[in-house]
Amino acid sequence: MRQLIVILLIILSKSVIFAQDAKSDLHQGNKLYQQKKYTEAEAAYRKATTKKDRKVESNFNLGDALYKQKKFDSAGRNFSAIAASSTNPLVKSGAYHNLGNSLLTSKKYDESVEAYKKALLNNPKDDETRYNLAYAQEMVKKQQQQNKNNQNNKNNQNNQDKNKNKNSQDKNKQDKDKNDQNKNNQDKNDQDKSNQDKKNQQNQPQPNNVSKDDAQRMLDAMNDQEKGTQDKLKNKKLKGAKVPVIKDW
Repeated sequence: MRQLIVILLIILSKSVIFAQDAKSDLHQGNKLYQQKKYTEAEAAYRKATTKKDRKVESNFNLGDALYKQKKFDSAGRNFSAIAASSTNPLVKSGAYHNLGNSLLTSKKYDESVEAYKKALLNNPKDDETRYNLAYAQEMVKKQQQQNKNNQNNKNNQNNQDKNKNKNSQDKNKQDKDKNDQNKNNQDKNDQDKSNQDKKNQQNQPQPNNVSKDDAQRMLDAMNDQEKGTQDKLKNKKLKGAKVPVIKDW
């Protein structure tokens, strides 16, 4: 029996020590948190969460320390776990509220709205959560409008690009048609010039286009003319002046 009493005393004393350790770690984490030493506070809170005593409070403060370090995803997971495991409506409401804040800061507006709604279901009198819910809903509307504007701008840009491509194609076609017309005009001018050259050649006398009779007559005429010229030269020689003879005796 004494042994059992001794064992019970040892167990009780260990529980008191663990409780004091958890309280000490939590107190140290709160002190560091107030000094804005959020990384050190996170380490103290994590140490406190390993003990059963004040585990919920330590987890809550751990989530706050993560949030202050802008570790929004990690903070959100922490608050989500608290909300899922707790049976206390006020604890669940606070966890969902902080989860909504983490999601809102990450611009996950639709998810933050759902988190705030769950917070209000567990604590309908929480005016701060109601205000955050209204703000998140307004951000959802703005995001939807922005997405709509972006889609309209994208569609307008696509239409402008299509019109630009169409105008470019039309211009290329016009340039091609113009080049084809110029080529046709040049070909026509070349053909007209060629036809005119042929016509001029036809109008010029063609020495080779002489009939056989004409050629014979021309040859006879040339022979008669040459004969007449020779006769004239011969007569001129006969009628020449006499040359005196000088005798040397």
